[in-house]
Formats: sequence, structure tokens, C-alpha cells
Amino acid sequence: MKRIPILMTLALALLLVGLIAPTVLVPGPTVQAQAGASWVGQFYNCTDFNCGIADSGLYLNGLSQNWGFGSPNDDTRTLSVNPDNFSARFTADVAFSAGLYEFVITADDGVRLFINGLPVIDNFGHTGLATVSAIVNLSGPATIIVEYVERIDLALIQVQWFATSGTSLAPTATTAPLAVGVVNYVRGLAVRTGPFLGASMVAVARPDVQYPLLARNEREGLFTWYLIQYDEDTVGWSSGRYLFVEGDENILPYQDSIFPSLPVEQYKGVTGITRSVMNLRQYPSPRTPLLAQIPWGGEVQILSRTVQGGMNFWYQVRWGDQIGWILAAYVGINNGLIDAVPVY
Repeated sequence: MKRIPILMTLALALLLVGLIAPTVLVPGPTVQAQAGASWVGQFYNCTDFNCGIADSGLYLNGLSQNWGFGSPNDDTRTLSVNPDNFSARFTADVAFSAGLYEFVITADDGVRLFINGLPVIDNFGHTGLATVSAIVNLSGPATIIVEYVERIDLALIQVQWFATSGTSLAPTATTAPLAVGVVNYVRGLAVRTGPFLGASMVAVARPDVQYPLLARNEREGLFTWYLIQYDEDTVGWSSGRYLFVEGDENILPYQDSIFPSLPVEQYKGVTGITRSVMNLRQYPSPRTPLLAQIPWGGEVQILSRTVQGGMNFWYQVRWGDQIGWILAAYVGINNGLIDAVPVY
């Protein structure tokens, strides 16, 4: 990364010839990124994500951060992140009206952008200040992932997007995948909304079909899960237990699902009574960490749910000061309408 005098000289020169956008991180009135997108950030004290998560933070009104020569420890969230040689992954779920959008990212140092699992921008190996952009054709909900790396000296990132009438330059679902997956040993493999056995099922992958692999996740612990492009309109997660990977899975980006960042303020007043001693799990899977045990007859607040075969599968519940997941089959509803509880 460049030192301050050199950085200011270069930035001024480039601005004069119109090659880069200003890097003053002040939200503008037309910048959708600063108009309400909520980002979940995960920080790593290494530059390649191959270490444990140091901490996480929530950015409620866009992603525009300038840490200078400090680190994320200097902001209001008290993160345990080094000032240099760290990486971060920021995730946001945004609903777009149909149209073309130009994504503009200013970062010091490197950055890459994925939209619905597809690579759009890759400037991760860059050191120093740069502004990069791409135009994407979007319609409806989209999961946006920005991966950022800070090596030395200045640290900053700003993500913006604007409606545009330009030409779409970003890859589509027909882009050659980094790797493909083929179902083995079973006649059908569930495709789910998250990398967990209890996530909602959205499709069934079949043998003898090559499914493009978009990302991977290991939160469940025992098997790697893969985000697959099931068809033109459907992406979802399938367990690596029965999915043979053709290609180098190590180049697949690590991607989180919506489950670690589900909102809890959406409580609809629905409560349930347990019909057994229940294990409260971190995520909707018996393979995830045990948070607590709920006794027979315990009353829980139901915050969200997953479904399978048209029936409730797992409930996300609040038990005391704990929030986790329990099997829906052993819970009776004693207040409110379960249909009011959102499904994930």
C-alpha cells in the first residue's frame, strides 16, 4: 500500500484526467448502497480467510468504511481485528427492480464481488487504492457478497450501485463454472435454502447431471456443503456427502447463507410448548453446536421456520436469553398463527 504523500499525489493526478472516482467516503443521495442495505461483516486475522472468524459486525445503512491506518477496532463495535493483514467478507440481501445496475467499489487494498454466487469483480490481488466497477442485469432478490483484503497501511472500502442504461458486462448463469457437482450413491439429493440438514428444501438434484458449483460452506461441521446452480432460476445448497466435485473445489469462494444473520425483530407473537426435552441448536441441524436444553413443557417464542414437504421442519425460537433452532415436530402452537412466521 502507498504512503500518504504518494497516495494523495497519485489520486489527484488520476482525478484530473477523470480516471478514478473521488474516494471521499460520503454517502450521496442517489447511492443505493447507503440508502438502506444492511451488511453482515465477518473479519479474519489473515489475508485469505483460512483462519477462524475474529469477530463480526452489522452495517445497517450501507458499506462505507475508512479505517485509515487503524483497524475495525477503532469503530463502535469493538472488534478483535488487526490493523494490517486482515480480510473481511460482507454479505447483504437486496431486492432489485428489474434493470441494469452499475456496481462501483473503491478499496484499499483488494476486493472481489459475487452476486447470487457468480463472480462479478475480481481485484483481490491488488495492493493500494483502486476503484473498480461492473454492470449487472438484475431482477428481484439478490445475495451480494464482497470479499475484502487489507495488507498494510491504509484500509478503506466503499460499495455503491446505481441504475444505469449501459450494457451488462457481468457474467451470467451460463458462465463456465469453477467446478461442477454430480450426485453419487443416491437417486436424489436435496437442494436447500442453507447448508444445513434442516433448511427448507427447494429442489432435488439428480444423478448424471452436472450442476455448476458457486460456493462452499462448512458451518455444519461434518461435510462441506456446496451452493449449486440447480436451474436458471434456482440456486441452493447440497451436502457434499453425496455430491462428487469435478474440478478444484479449493477455488470456490466460501459463502455464508442467510441463516447466521436472520433478523429477530420480526417476532409475530407466536409461541409454542415443547412436547419433549428439546436440544436447542445454533442452526437447523443436529450437527451444529448445542446451545441449551429446553425442558418438556417449556414455552418458546417462534421467530422463523423452515419447511419440507409442505410441513414445518425446524423452528427458530427464543428461549430465555438464547436464540436457536429446534425440531418443529415436537412443538405445539399455543398462541398465534404459525402461518404468520416467515419461512427461510
